[in-house]
Amino acid sequence: MRIGVPKETKTLEGRVALVPAAAGDLVRRGYEVWLEKGAGIKSGFKDAEYAALGINIAPDAATLYDKGELIVKVKEPIEGDLALLRKDHMLFCYLHLAAEPALTRRLLDIGLTGIAFETVELPNGDLPLLAPMSVIAGKIAVQVGTHLLHQPEGGKGKLLGGLPSTERGKVVVFGAGQAGSASAALAAAGGANVVVFEMRQDRMDQMMRLGNNVTTLYPYADVVAREVASADLVVGAVLVTGARAPHVLTRDMLKGMADGSVVIDISIDQGGCFETSRPTTWKEPTYVEEGVTHFCVTNMPGAVPQTSSQAICAAILPWVNKLASGSWRDNAALVKGINVEGGKLVHPALQGMKL
Repeated sequence: MRIGVPKETKTLEGRVALVPAAAGDLVRRGYEVWLEKGAGIKSGFKDAEYAALGINIAPDAATLYDKGELIVKVKEPIEGDLALLRKDHMLFCYLHLAAEPALTRRLLDIGLTGIAFETVELPNGDLPLLAPMSVIAGKIAVQVGTHLLHQPEGGKGKLLGGLPSTERGKVVVFGAGQAGSASAALAAAGGANVVVFEMRQDRMDQMMRLGNNVTTLYPYADVVAREVASADLVVGAVLVTGARAPHVLTRDMLKGMADGSVVIDISIDQGGCFETSRPTTWKEPTYVEEGVTHFCVTNMPGAVPQTSSQAICAAILPWVNKLASGSWRDNAALVKGINVEGGKLVHPALQGMKL
């Protein structure tokens, strides 16, 4: 099977799905691999590095999609990509279709098989291809939030970690999965007081072990409103596999926050978990609602493409090999990852969505 790796076209997206070493491994396994010219540049990987390992360099996107049968990319296809996708393509990437009815409709019309990284699911419920990017997004959320709290950025001018004679900053995190726990860990290590809202007892226990400056609470509405009102930074990291994220922070709760506070919605790829969230890009990453700065960039890990590309590639390579071999239908995790196929919605979380 011919594997095609196109250049990412989302705004300021620098990741590449396969780094040279991984693409070279696939060549050694007997697969024909094509890379669109310049696809790895923003991640620090030159075309010559790929070519030296036997990867074919396509001069443009049209050639890449023409040559490829299994299309492996990072982010969901946008207009230029959609015009080049065919019914016989197998698409393997992040799709997040629950929040994208228009994209879903286009993929159904094309009739291809779309397998989403975020819905490849192991028997124990783990999402191995979502995990690495979730961890990166969780860390970026705190790094960006810390910066946005600076007064020149419109923030309240508070240092999260504090120091002797000053108050510590307060960070509230919704969800203690991969993204939320990464946010909580970084905020706690920086000295902030951290409150994590979580429903699972085992995850609550894990968060408590981060340090004495971490509190875990069940997300009762009145408790959420109380804790959010005194927060400097709120991070949303709520996930329902394949489905649209539920709203855990309402506009009324937001109104209780001080001007210059910051909220960051990692769940924005799945529609967002704050009532006031709307998708943004790295080019125009923020907006203000009720005096609170919102950061809702849909490709947060794209800001560190070298790290992100290495991490996602290490996660997806065994699955790419399985798909390319043609004998993947007996793999329950990959079958669970199918979102669309032959013009039909396949994943249970998407069935019944309004298109």
